[in-house]
Amino acid sequence: MTLSCGGYIVDEQYMKQALSIAQYGMGRTSPNPMVGAVIVLDGRVVGQGWHRQAGTPHAEINALQQAGDLAKGATMYVTLEPCSHYGRTPPCADAVIAAGVKKVVVAMNDPNPLVAGQGIKKLRAANIQVVEGVLATDAATLNEIFIKHISTQMPFVLLKSAMSLDGKIAAHTGHSQWITGPESRERVQKFRDCYDAILVGIGTVLADNPSLTTRLPYKGKNPIRIIIDSQARTPLDAHVVTDCLAPTIIVVTPSAPQDRIEALKTCGAEVLIAEVKDGGVDLRLLFKVLTGQGITSILIEGGGSINASVLKENLVDKIHWFVAPKIIGGVGALGPVGGQGVTDVNHAYLFEDMNIELIGQDILISAYMRNREGRDVYRTCGRIR
Repeated sequence: MTLSCGGYIVDEQYMKQALSIAQYGMGRTSPNPMVGAVIVLDGRVVGQGWHRQAGTPHAEINALQQAGDLAKGATMYVTLEPCSHYGRTPPCADAVIAAGVKKVVVAMNDPNPLVAGQGIKKLRAANIQVVEGVLATDAATLNEIFIKHISTQMPFVLLKSAMSLDGKIAAHTGHSQWITGPESRERVQKFRDCYDAILVGIGTVLADNPSLTTRLPYKGKNPIRIIIDSQARTPLDAHVVTDCLAPTIIVVTPSAPQDRIEALKTCGAEVLIAEVKDGGVDLRLLFKVLTGQGITSILIEGGGSINASVLKENLVDKIHWFVAPKIIGGVGALGPVGGQGVTDVNHAYLFEDMNIELIGQDILISAYMRNREGRDVYRTCGRIR
């Protein structure tokens, strides 16, 4: 723990403030990370800022603008290493040096290969004192989407499901609305507001005709809608095709009827013809393609078939599993994960860093999939100890 500002305030306290304001950019900065910066002079905060949106000034620049001349001789607390390269905006490290900042406290190094320690190196070369690793784990958790995407060129995948105490996602008749309570459903809307895309299978579209949009008391962001539909069966009057509230990508296989593909395109949907694996869409190759289109995070709200497929392919990073205090029963009632499943319980999918939260009357279980891709980078950044 490093004391600063006359010994009255510790670095961790100011870094917590920087992490807090960084969250104002949640769901808005993709493909960039969320970053917060706080500038302190003589025990007083003289400037603070956060990255608001890709292509706009970074957190350091916003904080420096607010501080003005008071940045000279001050300490800057920033949640991510200042960038050292020209992207959509000039290097933040250069601006920090020009402003006369005396000391920079950094939560975590930037895993972006274009930065990767070069920002810190540039600051030190300018005789600025740099302290690294303050609340690194918190900073890595904040930017888990960015870390996964920049280090693996694959999207961060959150698998969400809701089930009863006896592990059912619907009655044997197929009826499923609503298993969880209103508080849990609102939380799901907040997930949608934070992710680039939402993915479901054709079964969900045919059964529920969902809009897959974000419905919050405040204006939320609608994610891109991705429908896994091998044979292009999505109805032309489905909400995801007709409502124009968000772009829709319908993923088909080469065997899909051409007339159906053309009809969906005419209605305004983007149709993506994917490679085939095990008789269906090759999800791993699909996710690589989606990454190339700028999608850094995917929220999966599919049924048992999609859930089984992404787990089998080791594409899941994190789960949010809602459990409602009710029992549905029925041998024919569906569970949250379909497919054949494992043949040996010792080969079950394993999770770690589990957190349990009460949401209204429901339980929310959050956990990270063990052996997920990019795990070593998480460890380096502080997420996994």
